[in-house]
Amino acid sequence: MPQPEHESKRETAWGPADRLGDANAFSAALFEVMQQVCPGIGELELYEFRYALHGLTPDDGWASVSLEDPAAIEAQVTSSAFYRSLQVKPRRDGLIVLDEPIKKLTLMLLVGLVTGAYPVEWVKRHFYFDVRGFFFLHRNLYFTPRILAHLGGKPHRTFERRQESFERLQSIGYKEFAAANADLDEYFLACLRRLIEVKGTPIILALAGQTAAGKTEIVERLRLALQADGRSVTAIEMDNFLTDRDHREAKGIHTLGRDAIHIGLFTRALTEIRAGRAIQTPRYDTVYAVSSHDLQGNLKPGAIPVEVPAGDVVFIEGNFPFLLEEAAPVIGIKVVYLTDDPVRMKRKWRRDIDYRKKYEPDYFRNRFFKEQFLMAEVCYRPQMEVCDLVVDTTGAALWATPEVAATLGGL
Repeated sequence: MPQPEHESKRETAWGPADRLGDANAFSAALFEVMQQVCPGIGELELYEFRYALHGLTPDDGWASVSLEDPAAIEAQVTSSAFYRSLQVKPRRDGLIVLDEPIKKLTLMLLVGLVTGAYPVEWVKRHFYFDVRGFFFLHRNLYFTPRILAHLGGKPHRTFERRQESFERLQSIGYKEFAAANADLDEYFLACLRRLIEVKGTPIILALAGQTAAGKTEIVERLRLALQADGRSVTAIEMDNFLTDRDHREAKGIHTLGRDAIHIGLFTRALTEIRAGRAIQTPRYDTVYAVSSHDLQGNLKPGAIPVEVPAGDVVFIEGNFPFLLEEAAPVIGIKVVYLTDDPVRMKRKWRRDIDYRKKYEPDYFRNRFFKEQFLMAEVCYRPQMEVCDLVVDTTGAALWATPEVAATLGGL
């Protein structure tokens, strides 16, 4: 007996239009293709994938999503103006939601993958998918031709890329992060020992890096190792010089230096500690995002500054310690400690959402999407252009300028 036409069609190949018109067919096809884009999707069952997809499903169905030309999408996600236009706290019915342009991008990529309008390799080249946030983010380029030339064109030394094991995870704890970086971090320590020996002490060592790149943790490990060598070590946390978050957000994330930190307090602190004197720094509350000092550099009533003793080696760790022209001349060793954005986001889910409970999740998604491109553009790449060393934990490579590489020799 012949089958009805619609049943026969379901048992044969589904065309793109049919997939868009049938929610189950669309989600099944998307589930398959997304496992090629993001290994973490393979850790889900189809019904779990559908749970997450439900929150993104357009009211008028997937067929209502209009696709843009890939070149237009590339132009948009590499435009500073696009990121500056994004909102971190858009609201619907009183609740913070994913900003509409960010959601639109994810919807287009999902539909384009199912219909074949956007090839898997093109999507993977320009974007990564965060399973826990269930949205696409742009892949930022950190090693530009100019930076590669500054660093001699190739890594000084490479190691096994153990962070590749993180691709299937939704969040990452510090123990597994540190274990993946162990060989590289040990070599980094050996390089610092050589440079400190050659340059002499006291010396200021600035370690720049993105949020959740591992700056605080690696500074603590280096401190313990250098103290075991008999050196006195102290550290200045640059985050403690941040002004109140409301002030920074009002100015815009692209404004660094004088609008983002207490610049006067920072430069005075460097001068004093380089002269071998103990200092006091502001204290930044990461939970409430406020500084111990007002915008004029005065200690707020009831606030307590941070006491920092003098030392042979003074670590400065933060987002942009040698981006400031006042600070760069007094810094003896400039390091960028780099971790790729997808790994950092997984670290932040565990650290800032699960443990610290620091952000509302949609605010976190909007903020991370908005800030990473802008910070790479105005903060991290400029410092990579002038640094002595880059420790690329995701690439498992240590990069050095030719001059520094010559100092390290056969180490």
